[in-house]
Amino acid sequence: MTARLAQREAALAVVALLAAVAALAATKARSGSRSLPAAVGTYAALAGSSATGAFATHTDCGTIVAPTTEGVAHPVLPCGIRLFLTFRDRTVLTQVIAHSPTLATAPFDLSAPLAKRLGLEGVAWIRWSYAAAG
Repeated sequence: MTARLAQREAALAVVALLAAVAALAATKARSGSRSLPAAVGTYAALAGSSATGAFATHTDCGTIVAPTTEGVAHPVLPCGIRLFLTFRDRTVLTQVIAHSPTLATAPFDLSAPLAKRLGLEGVAWIRWSYAAAG
């Protein structure tokens, strides 16, 4: 290896290191922000049906449902993924605790405690977004 090639490789390594540090700093700055992520969509949600309401049972995600369990069933989103749900002026952080059964017309099935916390009854439109990994 020539001296010139070694210098070029060292310079590229320094540039890559600086880029990684800058990316990390930008990510840390954004994660400290209090603003919510942009909404992924607006969908109908069902308050407290059987998918999230059978106490003392395990959901297909492995969550044991208790009378105080807050969570959401969704047919496609992976178990444990954290979401922001917004109904009217209330936003909560929750997670997917079950997959099915959900209604095709209301893919988000909220547990009764979560629906109560949001003030949602019956079927209503909610906004949702992924919670940033932190």
